[in-house]
Amino acid sequence: MTTTTHEGSPQFPTIAGSIHSSTHEEMDAAVQALQAQKDAWVALSIDDRLTLLERLIKDFAAVADRMVTACCEAKGIAADSPLVGEEWSIGPFTTLKNLCQLQRSLMDIKALGAPKIPGPVTTLADGQVVAQVFPQTAYERIFFQGVTAEIWMEPGVTAEGLAKTQALIYRDKQHAGKVALVLGAGNVASIPPTDALHKLFVEDQVVVLKMNPVNGYLGPLIEESFRALIEPGFLRVVYGGALEGAYLCNHSGVEEVHITGSDKTFDAIVFGTGPEGEKRKAANNAFSHKRVTGELGNVSPIIVVPGPWRTSDLAYQAEHIVTSLTTNAGFNCNATRVIIQQASWEQREELLTQMRAILGKLPTRDAYYPGAQQRQRQFIEAHPEAEQFGPGDEKRLPWTLIADVDSEHEEDICFSTEAFCGVFAETTLAATNVIDYIDQAVKFANERLWGSLNATIIVHPKSLQEPGVAAAIERALANLRYGTIGINYWGGVSFTLGVTTWGAFPGDAINDVRSGIGVVHNTLMFSQTQKSVLRGPFRSIPTPPWFALRGNSASKVFPKLVKLETAPTPWKVPGILWSALRG
Repeated sequence: MTTTTHEGSPQFPTIAGSIHSSTHEEMDAAVQALQAQKDAWVALSIDDRLTLLERLIKDFAAVADRMVTACCEAKGIAADSPLVGEEWSIGPFTTLKNLCQLQRSLMDIKALGAPKIPGPVTTLADGQVVAQVFPQTAYERIFFQGVTAEIWMEPGVTAEGLAKTQALIYRDKQHAGKVALVLGAGNVASIPPTDALHKLFVEDQVVVLKMNPVNGYLGPLIEESFRALIEPGFLRVVYGGALEGAYLCNHSGVEEVHITGSDKTFDAIVFGTGPEGEKRKAANNAFSHKRVTGELGNVSPIIVVPGPWRTSDLAYQAEHIVTSLTTNAGFNCNATRVIIQQASWEQREELLTQMRAILGKLPTRDAYYPGAQQRQRQFIEAHPEAEQFGPGDEKRLPWTLIADVDSEHEEDICFSTEAFCGVFAETTLAATNVIDYIDQAVKFANERLWGSLNATIIVHPKSLQEPGVAAAIERALANLRYGTIGINYWGGVSFTLGVTTWGAFPGDAINDVRSGIGVVHNTLMFSQTQKSVLRGPFRSIPTPPWFALRGNSASKVFPKLVKLETAPTPWKVPGILWSALRG
């Protein structure tokens, strides 16, 4: 097995999946069935779609336990491990949340003409419109105390006209149906179903979903739980690797493509492969003229703003930062890859020391995603000073921290390449004061780090009481060219919220696609979005159950949250809060 790692996301090695690949005849039949029903899907009434969603919620909840079990077995997670909660959170919880939000949006469209925006709509000084979209429900206010999320619209959108930019497919039913190919991601269980749901309910396209061979074992569970869409011919699930994906991308019956994966795969779809593909890309001469969207990874930064941090603050934020790497064993496109600090901050080393202590406590995990061993080796070869924590063998990788990377070394692998394993780096910027540092950090993240998917800023509330720092943070939010930005809350969490957009900052060219084109989730169905901004407390109380050292908290909390999403009732709240507090 070989793997290639150079600028951008990895080009993952080809593997054989656990399920037999679909034949050409099976894929042809799937596309033909979808072609026959694509206009029927467009014509389907809101009431009929609501009936479908009600059944989907029930059916998906019924397979949640088996989905988590399958993921844990594939990823080497013991049945009694605290990490089981992680699979509940990034699998069933995220998917059910998406389904329930789509249900609420369609109910709003039926009653009001557009999905209801739950928070205020404001206009910034430069005219940009911002809509607060989270929390939506009383339950979210309880379980995500102090956390809010906004969607910032593209310039030109007005507050008065905002509703008219929502749910466009439900305003004009004159458009023809389309068959979309969704190339599912292999790392997170909720990505294939939620990507398919976005195409269906937000873009009005029927879907052939090709499972990634890494987690193809989830396909039968998706087929079982999504029968309500499969039976009438609105969804088909197929299996296979790169060859099957290429066959479908070039299929005359497939009209659009969405991929969650690597920019290398995106380029192969749009321009072709080999020397001819490289020539076409250089000339921006697309091999395929189908619309192709994608979420393609990132070298995600966390900008640490100096401030009056106590020892307990350092410990909390060290765990926060480490968690943003170690979740899902580091196999996340939104994982933190570069920690940015001010060189002269007197607590910089103490924060790193706290992070090292946490990394030393965390068990290493199965490197289940193909090519991880080789990718880690390339980073260590480039940085022999890298620190490794925990044992490693042919199955497991040590957590790897590369501290004090020279920020002036523009071509450093840590800045140009997504590791997609348990590797992250730290770098420093020389600045005369905190305000200058924030401005420099924004410029560094925009210009030196590859990609534009998600970024996070951590800033002490007392620092925000200083007018100059507060203004610099708001300037950072405006200037950071990332699709999602978190303030004191890992921006990657936005992926699980559903109501926010998930995708790259808009504007990258098709022949320099970086983190991708288009967005998914976005269950309020805005059509002209620029970015999402997630804001949280500097320290949440209780500590979020998804933090790395919270023991069995997540494995107790998230199964209960799944049951709450499936059948909301206030009587379930005390038990969830008790589990969160006990840890």
